Amino acid sequence: MGGLNTMSMVPEQQRLTPAERANLVAYLDEELSGPEAEALATKLTHSATARRESESLQKTWELLDHLPMPRASEAWTEKTLTEARQLSGRGVRFETLVAQTSRRLLRNLVWVALSLAACLLAFALTRWVWPSPGEQLLRDLPIAEHLDEYRDVGTFEFLNELTNTPEFGSGKVD
Repeated sequence: MGGLNTMSMVPEQQRLTPAERANLVAYLDEELSGPEAEALATKLTHSATARRESESLQKTWELLDHLPMPRASEAWTEKTLTEARQLSGRGVRFETLVAQTSRRLLRNLVWVALSLAACLLAFALTRWVWPSPGEQLLRDLPIAEHLDEYRDVGTFEFLNELTNTPEFGSGKVD
């Protein structure tokens, strides 16, 4: 039965998962915080196997401290620092370029939005405020259809006389 789940094992024999192993150095340096640190501390407390893995890593780090530290040559140090300065200068230029492009894009978007708002305002004014000649003609259509008849009438006196006749009116005009 080689496919045993670590959860089904006795808690003292649980090994560290790859994710826990990746976080172990940060945990030992007290740089890991939050639920991951709590889970790792609990596992190290309850599992002898996990504790052995942790102790082995601690001893390895301690032994590394006893090894002689190689010194880099002055030429290599200078070359590395020069390249780092160039890269940081490029990064600043890139950030400046991004900031300038962002400002330019934002300015252009504002202009487009203002232009669109002006167009919509102009459309609204011409659509609902400005008088439409077609609508005026439509309102005046009954008058235009009978214009010749109105011209034949001549004055209002004739219309008043018609209103006072028994055939067209009540016989009395106010």
